[in-house]
Amino acid sequence: MSDSQSWYIIKRPAGNCEIIPSNEVTGHETPEVIEKWGPFDSQADAIARRVGLIRAGKCQPV
Repeated sequence: MSDSQSWYIIKRPAGNCEIIPSNEVTGHETPEVIEKWGPFDSQADAIARRVGLIRAGKCQPV
């Protein structure tokens, strides 16, 4: 079993950022996604990047 899944960070209109797997990212941008970062190789990498985005003021903590 290979873990080849990638992860993205998406920013919602409320200012919160979510980490989602690549299979949930659609081919077209939906109106409720303001910004998107990624892909990241692991969920841990995405979490670390999200912390950086929160510290930089680009995302609100949950």
